Amino acid sequence: MNLKIDRAGRVVTVRLHRPAVLNALSHALMTELLDALRPLDRDPDVGCFVVTGSSERVFAAGADIKEMAGKSAAEMAAEDYFSGWEEFAAFRTPKIAAVNGFALGGGCELAMMCDFIIAGESAVFGQPEIKLGVIPGIGGTQRLTRLVGRSKAMDLVLTGRTMDAAEAERAGLVARVVPDDRVIEEATAAAAAVASYGRAAVTAARETVDRALETGLRDGILFERRVFHALFATEDQSEGMSAFLGKRPPRFTGR
Repeated sequence: MNLKIDRAGRVVTVRLHRPAVLNALSHALMTELLDALRPLDRDPDVGCFVVTGSSERVFAAGADIKEMAGKSAAEMAAEDYFSGWEEFAAFRTPKIAAVNGFALGGGCELAMMCDFIIAGESAVFGQPEIKLGVIPGIGGTQRLTRLVGRSKAMDLVLTGRTMDAAEAERAGLVARVVPDDRVIEEATAAAAAVASYGRAAVTAARETVDRALETGLRDGILFERRVFHALFATEDQSEGMSAFLGKRPPRFTGR
C-alpha cells in the first residue's frame, strides 16, 4: 500500500506512504491514488480532500527517479508518462495540500494541483529537475509560473534552488504557514469548513477562480456573473440567504 486514507464526516485525508523512498511518486502510487479517489470524487457526501505526507519530514521528495531512469524518449512518449496526474488535478472535489518537510519536484507539483497549500514552518519547496538534466514534467513550469510569476518561476526552475515556507507564502505559492505540529489540524479544519458549504457553490467558486488564470479580465468577470446568476436556481442559495436573514445557521443539502 502506497497510501493511507481516512474519512471523517465529509473530509477524506490521503497520506502518501512510501517512507523508504521519501514518498516518491511512482506509477503505482498514482494508480492507487486515482483508483481510491475516483469514486470518492463522485460521492455527494464527500466535501473535501486533504493530501499530506506520512511524517513531518517529507510531503513528497519528487517523482520516482529509479522508475524513470532507464526509459528512452520513445518509451516516455508512448506511455505519455505522467499524464495520469491530470485526472487528479481535474477532480471536482476541493483539495487542500498539507505540507510538512520537503515538497520537491513532483511533490511540489502535486501540492500545486491542490486548490491551496497549508505549510508547516519547516516546509521546503522546489523544482530541482534541472539538476537531473530534465525539466518539471507534471505541470511545474505551468502552474508555478501562474502562481508565483515568471521571474520567480524562472529562478526556481533554472537554478534548481529551494525556498522555505516563508518565501513560498510571500511568493503566493502557499496560502498559510502554521507551526509544523498544527499543519494537519489547520488543513482538516479548513477542509471541514469547505465541506460544510453547498456543493454547487463550492464547485462554482473553484471553477470561477481557475477561470481567472485562463481568460482576460472582461471575459472572466462575465463568466463569474453568469455563474453567480445560475446559483439562484439552487436550493442552497435560497437556504443560505434565508438563514442569513433569519439569523440562524444554514442547512445546506447540495441541491
